[in-house]
Amino acid sequence: MPMPAAEIEALIREGIPDAQVEITDLAGDGDHYSARVVSASFRGKSRVQQQRAVYAALGGRMGGELHALQLVTAAPVEE
Repeated sequence: MPMPAAEIEALIREGIPDAQVEITDLAGDGDHYSARVVSASFRGKSRVQQQRAVYAALGGRMGGELHALQLVTAAPVEE
């Protein structure tokens, strides 16, 4: 059963409380998503470390409940 976008967003926000999260359903099937996650906690971390933090927040649901997730991660731009 596909995972709703709202649940993906809630899991990421729970695991990364300061995150700004945007979820897009890429195929309209509730099974292929894109997520843009921006968090100050990503500052100084590599893209791989940032993406691992998001996957950790999803608690092992990748490849199971959540079939495909394209990730874009970043630290906020300082003004």
